[in-house]
Parts: sequence; structure tokens; C-alpha cells
Amino acid sequence: MDSDRLVRRLAAVVGGAHVLTDRALCASYETDFTGRYAGRARLVVRPGDTAQVAAVVRLCGEAGVAVVPQGGNTGLVGGSVPGPGGTEVVLSVRRLGGIGPVDAGARRVTVGAGVALAELQRHVRPYGWEFGVDLASRDSATLGGMIATNAGGERVVKYGTTRANVAGVEAVMADGGVLDRLAGLPKDNTGYDLTGLLVGSEGTLAVLTRARLCLVPRLPRRTTALLALDSLEAALAVLAELRLLESLELAEFFTEDGLALVMEKSGLPAPFREAHPVYLLVECAGRRDPAEELAEVLAGAAVRDVAVGVDASDGRRLAAYRERHTEAVNAAGIPLKLDVTVPLAELPGFVAELPGLLAGRARPYLFGHLAEGNLHVNLLEVAPADEEAVTGAVLARVAAVGGSISAEHGVGRAKARHLHLTRSAVDIAAMRSIKDALDPAGLFSPGTLLPPLARPGTRR
Repeated sequence: MDSDRLVRRLAAVVGGAHVLTDRALCASYETDFTGRYAGRARLVVRPGDTAQVAAVVRLCGEAGVAVVPQGGNTGLVGGSVPGPGGTEVVLSVRRLGGIGPVDAGARRVTVGAGVALAELQRHVRPYGWEFGVDLASRDSATLGGMIATNAGGERVVKYGTTRANVAGVEAVMADGGVLDRLAGLPKDNTGYDLTGLLVGSEGTLAVLTRARLCLVPRLPRRTTALLALDSLEAALAVLAELRLLESLELAEFFTEDGLALVMEKSGLPAPFREAHPVYLLVECAGRRDPAEELAEVLAGAAVRDVAVGVDASDGRRLAAYRERHTEAVNAAGIPLKLDVTVPLAELPGFVAELPGLLAGRARPYLFGHLAEGNLHVNLLEVAPADEEAVTGAVLARVAAVGGSISAEHGVGRAKARHLHLTRSAVDIAAMRSIKDALDPAGLFSPGTLLPPLARPGTRR
């Protein structure tokens, strides 16, 4: 099927205004948030409901044209952008909006895949509810993309990753069939967990169209504190004490270098009169004011200085020192981002070894979610000739200490060739079998998640 015919057939389904072929209009769909991963789409199609998604998938399948599902395009590993060949169709789910009524009895709400996280938050909070996952990119990150990548974010210490907060999904499969698991029953022991399978599948198995999400009570009393510490070891010691608090919702760390860059790029004032090697942002929430119990823990901790948010605006001000790291790093250059998990016991040693691994080939900025050992290694000034060697050295060391090469951003295109470092040959073979069973023609997201087969003449 030639491109013009495909365009005409897609336009008949979604409307001509929602099939983009002009290069200028396609550009924002072809480059990810970092600016490091870019490709070229054959076209961009924007269906408006599940039936249109199904029709688009069937037409692309008939034409033998690969499909790259895309949400808010806030990904950091190239998984939601097309490859360089100009042969793939980007299927944007941003028009799949709509939020259903809050089901207070079941603590559930149903949303379209194109709904932004901030929109969901605004919808459920007046009813006294929250969605347990929160991200700095909340204004643009879509629920479909968050589910596809099993996003983690800032509150995993209390509520878990996105997977723990999804009760059911609706998705279009590679043959155009619609999988409906939206009932979201708390007890439904009737075979394979297809919802769980699609969460974190990075657009390689299906196009997510709607989701049934779990809600948690909105806790009205919050205390935010920024702690200044001498070392990462000290931060881990404080964290061990903070974990005793049921009210703990957030424990984020960053370093002196990162804070200096945030202040330089954002204009924020220094939070303390002196600089310190490590900072820990914590937030506690409850039905009663958690400030007193937090103060009790911190009274005996090896903390050099503390700034406490006395109200919501103060809390947001302190949180900005952590949340604005990503934009500050991006403002300083195009970073090489290596989102990894390191066992907590190994974390200080890993950070200490990092300069030696980099050998002067990059300028690192480190921050992340301390409770999970989730370290965001942001590397600036990496020469193109050094990128592969730097990535390989860091990820190999992560694997050597028993970590994961991807904590929460997914594998995408960026890390597919490194998947073997922390997933066994049996793991990868099982995943490939699932891919082949659900998407035998390789329609969805080629090059994402699974490494290419080494055998010559194979399809993927």
C-alpha cells in the first residue's frame, strides 16, 4: 500500500486533521524529552477513541507498517519515538481523554490513556482522593505512557510504582482486537494477569487506550523538610529511621553540584547559608500533623541543617530544589541519562566509584529516589565517540553490584542492547516468546525493549 493510500484510509477513520504528514507538524512527535533520541515518522495519526485506535492498527497491519504508540512523549530512553528510517507510524493517544466518575466505594476511577497526570490529580482531589504516583512531569506525562513504562516517581516508598496502582486496562492488540480488563475487580482469579503483563511493556505488545486506576485517601496534613547532610551514608542512616514513620511519603536525594546547577538555571535562592555534600528532601503526610513525629526522628539524626515547610507553599518551594533538576540539566546541555537501581548497601560505593568509571569523559549530576536505590545518573559533555563506552562502563558496574539497568524509565531503544546485563537469557527468551505470541508480525515499537536477534535473516 503506498503512503498516499494509507494516508487516505487513515484520514477516513480519524479525520484529515488528525493525520499529520507535514514535517514541521510531525517534529514534536519525533524527538523525545531529552533531545538525544530522535527519528523520522512516516506520518503521525491521532485517533480519538478506542474504535479508531483499533481501525488504525488494523490498517497499519494490513499495510505492513510498524506502529509506535506515544503518550505525552516525556520518555527518556527513546521508546516512544520512531526510528530513523521514516517507515513507522507514530500513534499518539493524546486525544484519548475523559475521566469517569470517582467510584468512592471501590476507590477506583477510569481514565483515557491520553489524560495527563495533573488533570487526573485536579479531578480526584476535590473528592478527597489521590492517585498514588506523582512525577515532576505531571503536566505533560499521560496515564497511558506512565502505565506503558511502569513509571515510578516520588512516592514509591509509600504507594509503589504505577503497576501497584492499576486495577485494569483496555488495550488494542496487534490484530485490532480490543482487550477489555477494565472491571478491575480486587479478586478475579481466572488465569493470566493480562493487565500486569501490559503494564511496563513499553508499547511493544498493545496500544493502551483506557485504564482503571486505584485511588488512595488524600491526606490533609503535610510536612516537608530539606535536610543537609555530610554524606550519602548519613542520608541512608537518616532514611532507616524515617522508614519507621507510617507518614513517610517521599525521600529524594541530590548533591551539592546538582543544587548549584538548579540555582544557576532557575534563579532559586540557596536553601541554606552554607553548601553541603548531600541533601535529602522528605515529606510526611497524615490525617494529623506529622511535624512532631518527623522532628523526633530528626532530633537524633546526623543532620547538618534543616529547612521545614510550614505550609503548602513552603513545601512546594523546598520540593522545587529536587523537582527542577531535570530541567536544569537539560538547560545545561543534552544529557546522557542512565536511570538505574543500585542496592542500598552498594549505593555509596557505587557513587564513589563513578568518577573513575567515567575517567573524565563526562560531567555527572546525580539525584533520585533514595528509598528504592533509584539513582538518576545524568551525564553532560559526553563526546559522541565516548557515549557507548561510558554507558557500557556504568551499566556493567550496576549489574556487577546486583542492580538494574532501568529503575523506572524503561529500556526503550537506548538500553535494549544492554538488557542482557540484568536479565538472564531465560528471561529474555520468555519475553521474546510473549512478544511473538501477541505481536507475531512485529507491528508495535520495533527496536524497543528487546535486543535485536543475533541470527542473520531473522525478522527482529
